[in-house]
Amino acid sequence: MWWFRGLHANLLAQLPGERVADGPVLDAGCGTGGFLARFAAAIPGAMLVGLELDPHAAGVARRKSECPVCVGSVEGLPFADGSFEAVVSADVLCHAGVDERGALVAFRRCLRPGGILVLNLPAYRWLYSAHDAAVANVRRYGRDEVELMLRESGFAGVHTRYWNTLLFPMMVLRRKLWRSAGSDVALLPAPVERAFAAIMALERWVAARGVPLPFGGSILATAVKP
Repeated sequence: MWWFRGLHANLLAQLPGERVADGPVLDAGCGTGGFLARFAAAIPGAMLVGLELDPHAAGVARRKSECPVCVGSVEGLPFADGSFEAVVSADVLCHAGVDERGALVAFRRCLRPGGILVLNLPAYRWLYSAHDAAVANVRRYGRDEVELMLRESGFAGVHTRYWNTLLFPMMVLRRKLWRSAGSDVALLPAPVERAFAAIMALERWVAARGVPLPFGGSILATAVKP
């Protein structure tokens, strides 16, 4: 789906290839392994590890990515202190049952000094809808809130930005006006998928040139363990 392709490309763009090519990287809350597989294809030989709470999803992720995937929670990471050069966590802190502060403390503990944390989170409390309920989201965030949460958890070099900006008006209409009954996660007709993927690529091109996007459906955040 275009959204996951855009998400994975955005996450990869935040990870400096020269560092993560040799250092272990954790995908915390890896689901069925889509990002692990994308990362492994983009940086062959990278040391990747997944963590997933659901045992069935963890098994799918192992087969899909051919990476080791542990079963466990993001608050109780089963890894030694300073194990990873980078930790990635996409749309996990927002889930029901997740202690977001506890997870951030665990991420910081497992990062090496100078290691990078990359988060993706859904934006705007007012945008909460049936889609969020269907995918077990209980929280959406503002940029200032994310930045404060990261600093209070001991991270430095905090940076946040919005993405999924150009399609954001359509997203608002679907979720708040049309009020669809369930999740938006579904493949669209191939021409629409290609068009939306091209829009995501245009946004990444703009962001890579330092142009801030003023709003969007998601927040991408990076931070460093001092």
